[in-house]
Amino acid sequence: MLTIANLFVKPPVGETVDIAGWLRTRRDTGSFSFLEINDGSCLANLQVIADSSLTNYQEEIKKLSAGCSLAVRGRLQASPAKGQTVELLAESVCVLGWADAATYPLQKKRHSLEFLREICHLRPRANTLAAVARVRSRLALAIHEFFHERGFIQVQTPIITTSDCEGAGEMFQIAPQSDGRHFFGKPAGLTVSGQLQAEVYALALGKVYTFGPTFRAENSNTSRHLAEFWMVEPEMAFCDLAGDMVVATTLLKYAINDALNHCAADLALFDSFIEKGLLDKLRAIAERDFVHFTYDEAIEKLLAAPVKFASPPRWGIDLQSEHERWLAEELCKAPVLLTDYPAAIKPFYMRLSDDQRTVAAMDILVPGIGEIIGGSQREERLPVLEQRMRAAGMNLDDYQWYLDLRRFGSVPHAGFGLGFERLVQLVTGMANIRDVIAFPRAPGLAPC
Repeated sequence: MLTIANLFVKPPVGETVDIAGWLRTRRDTGSFSFLEINDGSCLANLQVIADSSLTNYQEEIKKLSAGCSLAVRGRLQASPAKGQTVELLAESVCVLGWADAATYPLQKKRHSLEFLREICHLRPRANTLAAVARVRSRLALAIHEFFHERGFIQVQTPIITTSDCEGAGEMFQIAPQSDGRHFFGKPAGLTVSGQLQAEVYALALGKVYTFGPTFRAENSNTSRHLAEFWMVEPEMAFCDLAGDMVVATTLLKYAINDALNHCAADLALFDSFIEKGLLDKLRAIAERDFVHFTYDEAIEKLLAAPVKFASPPRWGIDLQSEHERWLAEELCKAPVLLTDYPAAIKPFYMRLSDDQRTVAAMDILVPGIGEIIGGSQREERLPVLEQRMRAAGMNLDDYQWYLDLRRFGSVPHAGFGLGFERLVQLVTGMANIRDVIAFPRAPGLAPC
């Protein structure tokens, strides 16, 4: 059975083919019914011409409504109608599943994204959410291809962990058993990052990456936050911050170019109905150099900005989304690389700079999103790392395995985290992060 996407790429005109999908609309005229069928493989529908001579025409075909699932056999022919290259002259139409027209919630009209979030189990059938799913899938493939082409080895890091990578106390905790004992012998939770475990393999295999779900128990009910989200986290031995930035910017451009090359129809939909000028923005990101500021320079520019921020900028604070977006969207109108953050606001594992006040960290800010990538050169010096962990109030006994990586053959190494949902947002123009993941998890929200 062929997909509709395949039919449009290499249409076997004149041949008998089998397709299956869901009915979008039925239009009757004279002794024919025109059925618009979509199977999810592409944005376009296939028009099927059902003649009244079909044995089930009166009893079934004339009663079809949106949402019914069909299997059709017929002869593919060139279409005289405008806007479509081929159509299918049905030899048989088999109804696989009926959809009650009175209660089926998706009709031939544009539905709001807010409404579609209320029917999470049916929203992939809507054009916009189906297009998001296809683009997301293509971006995931592009990421794997990017790392494979450059000799990275994929590592599956654990979802359950006893190490709080960020040290912010935002891990979902695994409750003790009924007898009060911890299943793993000590407190554990769902991972907020695979970075620490990725370092283990980077310091044995050279270049690795993880691509998996992460979790954050942060009570933020906004369009930018999820409790469960996916992260891409490469880790590279014998690499400094400069090399880290090269890989990060190259990955971002590679993924965007891949989507532009392979998702043209879906991106055109987003450009028309979701974010005007999206295609031009994506091409500019893929083609232009990123603007580079230090944190100090960014604060100076924010302080001189001709706008009033809800959170006033000052040295020593973590930049807010409004600061990041102003730098990328208003000041530079391009992606921004920020480096050399204050050590006091960054995690213990980031390499302390010679000035003792900053760390070798970097963030990439993009228009429309703000931060999309955050990374750093890791602290490879054992005494400095121990000092920073003590200052953060960490129990070093719980991290002896991590410290061993500095005791036994330590090397400079670096890595970063790419928020995959934010990448999908960037490429599709979708404003709410809950619309770029199949089943969003957020405070009070866990559909399906």
